[in-house]
Amino acid sequence: AEKIGMSENEVLTLASIIEKEARVDEERDMISAVYHNRLKKNMRLQADPTSIYGVEKMGEEITRRDLKRRTPYNTYVIKGLPPGPIAAPGIKSIRAALYPADVKYLYFVSKNDGTHHFSVTDEEHLEAVAAYRKAVNKENEEKKKAN
Repeated sequence: AEKIGMSENEVLTLASIIEKEARVDEERDMISAVYHNRLKKNMRLQADPTSIYGVEKMGEEITRRDLKRRTPYNTYVIKGLPPGPIAAPGIKSIRAALYPADVKYLYFVSKNDGTHHFSVTDEEHLEAVAAYRKAVNKENEEKKKAN
């Protein structure tokens, strides 16, 4: 932990966010890199799982209101890491927190299939977000037709 300039608590806190974000093991070090890069640039982490920590929203969609909720854990409103872990991280997430991928990514968004699209620029990210929303809307329309 000291080699990367973080305390043990900070490593476990970051690993807990990675644990909640990652659906496929191959992306854990990339997700870690995004957060390390954002921390280095003094950017907010904007990690969705932190916005609902301590709120009864398991399995529900995260709303804009959730993202604005003022809590010490919500990385949409605070800078840096939350004061402690938001989950129990597994060894793969801890390893990813300690050894992030060597990439310049600053953003990622779900592809709605368990994987993520990673971006360097805000423009690339906004395009990926639009594609995600389009996929979700299409999926919702198909569900309505099936019912």
